[in-house]
Amino acid sequence: MSSITHAAGRKVFSAVVDHAFDRIKTKREDGYLEVLDAFQKYMSGFADVDWDYLKEVATNPQYTLNRFLNSILDEVDPDVLKKTILNLGYEAFYTGTKTIRKNREIYKCNVPWIILMDPTSACNLHCTGCWAAEYGNKMNLTLDEMDSVIKQGKELGIYFYMLTGGEPLVRRNDIIELCRRHNDCVFFAYTNGTLVDDELCRNMKEVGNFFLALSVEGKPEVNDMRRGEGVYAKVMHAMDMLKSYGLVFGTSICYTSLNYESVTSDEFIDMLIKKGCRYALYFHYMPVGNDAATNLLLTPEQRTYMYHRVRAIRNMKTGPGLFTMDFQNDGEFVGGCIAGGRNYFHINANGDAEPCVFIHYSNMNIREHSILEILQSPLFMAYHDNQPFNKNMLRPCPMLENPAVLQRLVKETGAHSTDLKSPESAEHLCGKCVDYAKAWAPVAEKLWNESHADSEAK
Repeated sequence: MSSITHAAGRKVFSAVVDHAFDRIKTKREDGYLEVLDAFQKYMSGFADVDWDYLKEVATNPQYTLNRFLNSILDEVDPDVLKKTILNLGYEAFYTGTKTIRKNREIYKCNVPWIILMDPTSACNLHCTGCWAAEYGNKMNLTLDEMDSVIKQGKELGIYFYMLTGGEPLVRRNDIIELCRRHNDCVFFAYTNGTLVDDELCRNMKEVGNFFLALSVEGKPEVNDMRRGEGVYAKVMHAMDMLKSYGLVFGTSICYTSLNYESVTSDEFIDMLIKKGCRYALYFHYMPVGNDAATNLLLTPEQRTYMYHRVRAIRNMKTGPGLFTMDFQNDGEFVGGCIAGGRNYFHINANGDAEPCVFIHYSNMNIREHSILEILQSPLFMAYHDNQPFNKNMLRPCPMLENPAVLQRLVKETGAHSTDLKSPESAEHLCGKCVDYAKAWAPVAEKLWNESHADSEAK
């Protein structure tokens, strides 16, 4: 009966979207308002959203969000756009969130909104600062193993699956098959972009529920210094192809002490927008691995710059028209650390369940344990019981900003390093973050106090 009710609800939501699209054809602003009204009706109580503000900026041609939406309608394939709204809006946000919240109460543990998987550890590049580079290239999750994770996840209310690696597009055929089997889910891959071609774009357009974040880090010389000669040009070509097929894509950016200005410059952002990127996901460099370079960690002044700059780019009234997230500096919007199953967790290509893509410790494997058993395991429950790790949400991470915490959690739960090539102790990993955390703490405190003293920022 529940499956029938679910299908009926999706059908009703689909009809609402179709009606809004019809209105958009005659007058876009009215259509935008109908879509937002529908989302407000379905999402009320699930997210802290200022719907009046969204309606204001979405329906006024003078504002960025209006132009952003117009570009999506002009450039994204209509079937892909509708599938995105249904799967992301109805399945993941509405139905999924309700089920997740219910299961958190039932099972007394974290139940995430996203599961991140590595289909393979293999990669055609070897980028500086990439955690996957530490794994080697011999490990793979089978199609059936990934399918099982998704089936279990959907039972818990999880309809969003991110893929990384290694290079996930090495397993593109299996990923497309997962998209077909689970056409009610959202699939999202972090990719270096060098394996994008016409065949993949055709398949992505067919399934309509597979999105990419292409890694690019500034000017060609800066990007290729980390990723290899000629990679920048290949990524630019991939973006052109994805845009020509009307697909939804964006970029994934690791910012460091060397490239933080380059990846947030007006020139760089304008290039991404012209190429058709809809989002830019910024990741603070993490010194993961025994040989990680600590000089790439940002100074407090550099991180403060990123804090203000990313928010300026994201501004939907006056910004350039690119949705941005900074997973380290946006902690206040998600309640601090989202790892350990609170909003997501990571399964590496060996099947080890890790609380975070940057925290390579585990005591559970999907080949031996169910997803629910993993979420109730000692390490994941330690996350559950200790989050948030700091009352200042600009210091969210148990490793980077609170290095003593991760060492304690790993020791108390008996978790082991999952790096089969070069195991790294929690003490060694966190030791690289001590000076950084000490320097950032007073700056984070000042920013936090200023932010919360300003009524407009609440």
